[in-house]
Amino acid sequence: MLRPVLLALFIFPAAVFCQPGPAFDIADVHTSPRADWVKNQLHRMDGGLLAGNRYEIRRATLLDLIRTAYGVDADKILGGPSWLDYDRFEIVAKTKPGTKPADLKLMLQALLAERFHLVVKLDTQPIPGYVLTATKGDRKWKAAAADAGPGGCRNNPVFEGTLRLIAVQCSNMTMSEFAAWLKGPVSKPVLDSTAIEGAWDFEVQYPPVNMNAAPGPSPIIDALEKIGLRLEDGKVPQPMLSVESAVQQPTPNPPGVSQALPPLPAPEFEVASIKLSGGEGGTRPLRTEPGGRIVADGMPPGSLVAQAFDQVSYLQPVGTPKSWGNGVAHNVSIIAKAPAGVATDQDHLNAMLRALLIDRYKMSFHFEERPMDTDSLVAVKPKLNKADPASRTGCTRQPQTRSDGARYTHLVCQNMTMAQFAEQIQAFDSEMFYPVLNETGLDGAWDFAIDYDPLAAFAARGFRLGGAAAAPAEGQAPDPSGSVSFRDAIQKQLGLKLDVHKHPQQVLVIDHMEENPSDN
Repeated sequence: MLRPVLLALFIFPAAVFCQPGPAFDIADVHTSPRADWVKNQLHRMDGGLLAGNRYEIRRATLLDLIRTAYGVDADKILGGPSWLDYDRFEIVAKTKPGTKPADLKLMLQALLAERFHLVVKLDTQPIPGYVLTATKGDRKWKAAAADAGPGGCRNNPVFEGTLRLIAVQCSNMTMSEFAAWLKGPVSKPVLDSTAIEGAWDFEVQYPPVNMNAAPGPSPIIDALEKIGLRLEDGKVPQPMLSVESAVQQPTPNPPGVSQALPPLPAPEFEVASIKLSGGEGGTRPLRTEPGGRIVADGMPPGSLVAQAFDQVSYLQPVGTPKSWGNGVAHNVSIIAKAPAGVATDQDHLNAMLRALLIDRYKMSFHFEERPMDTDSLVAVKPKLNKADPASRTGCTRQPQTRSDGARYTHLVCQNMTMAQFAEQIQAFDSEMFYPVLNETGLDGAWDFAIDYDPLAAFAARGFRLGGAAAAPAEGQAPDPSGSVSFRDAIQKQLGLKLDVHKHPQQVLVIDHMEENPSDN
C-alpha cells in the first residue's frame, strides 16, 4: 500500500491530488554507484523521459526526484533530512506508452511515497520578487492576431563590433505569460498585476549585463518603462513544499523486477553523417535540435571520444592519434537521427555517439588499471566549524565579482564530512582527473567556505585570463579576487592540503583508431 501524502489545498503546478492515483506497473529503485555522486557535468541527473513503455531517471538526488514529481523549483523545497540533496538514486519504471507527462508526475509522486516513505506538505509563501504593472503612458504593444501560432519570447542580439543590445521579441504573449518569462532575466519571481487581458506582440531592447560591474538589477527593468510596463519590488506568492520525512534507503524492489525491466541494449543512431569540417563554421557540441535532428559542429575528435566514454573533456584518452593535437584539421561535424522511441537524454546521446565513433574510426579499446597521479586530502592545521547535523549536506558555488572586475568563486559547504568533501573535489577543481582520497583522519561533519579561481591553474601554465590578479605571496591573507587556485585556497584558508602520489586508476586505452572517419 502507498503511504498517504500530507497535502494542503492549493493550486500547485502539475499536481492533482486524489487517492488512489495512477501508478507505474513496476519499478526498480536503487542507489546510484558511488562514483556517480560527484556533482559535476559528467554526473548530473539525466533521464525523466518516457521512451516506449520505459521511464528512467539516473543519478538523481531525492531533491531532484521531488522537484521532478511535483513540478517545483529546488529552492522552493524546504526541510527534509540532511542527505536530501546528496545521495543519488536510479529509477527504471514501466508504464503504458504515450502516458501523459502530468500522469507521469503523479506516478512518480506515488512511487516516492511508497519506496522512500516520502511525506510532504504543500503551501504558499510570499517571497521577495517583482510586481509587473502597466504605466499610464503610451503602451508600445499591439494585439496578437487571432490566428497567431504558439506564444513566446525570442532573444535577438544586436552586434556593432561587440554585443550592443539584446532585442527581446515577444509574440502572442499574455501578461501573465510574460511575467513568468521575466523570471529568467531578472532572477526573481514576477507577479502579473497589470490587469490586462488578451495576448500581445511587443519588443523590448536593453543593453547586455556588464560582467565587470558590481551585481545589480537587470537592465531589462528600465527598458520595460519605454514600452509601458513597470517592475517594482514586492512580495510574490510562491508554491513551497516542506519535506516532513523520508527514508534514506528505498524499500526493496518487488519480485520480478529484473524480468520485467531487463537492461536495454545500447542505442545507436538510425542514420548518421560524420565528416571533416576543419575550423569552418565554429564549434558547437552534440545536441538535439527541434524536429529530432542530432547535430555537432566543428568538434575536435578527442573531445567527442571523451564525451562518448564519459571522460573529462580535457583529459586526452591514451592512444588517440597524435595528429589530433595539431590545429583543427581533424575537427568533424555530425548530423544524425535517433531511432523512434529512444529518449535523447545525455546518457543515450553519449551511447549513440560511442557506437558511431567505434564504427567510423575503426576503433578498438580497453580499460586497464594504471598508476596515475592521484590526490589525497590531508589535515595540516584544520580551520573548520562543527556542523549543525540538521542542515542539508552539500556545497554551493556562488560566482563573485571584485570591484576591479576580477571574478572568483565563493564555495560554501555545509554539514560535510571530510570523506564527502574529498569525494566532491573533482566538481570544484578542473585539475582533479581522478577521485580524491580522504586521509585527513577527521571525524564528524563540518561547515566551511573558501574563495578561489577555478581557472587559476590554467593561468599558472601560461593561459591568459582577463581580469585575474597576481597570486598572493606565501603568508599573505587570501585575496578573494579569484587569483588563488583551489589547491592553494584549501591550504591557506582551511588548513587542509592535497598531496599528489601514484595510485591505481581505471584508464581508457585506445588500441587502434583511424585519424579520420570513414566515408558516409
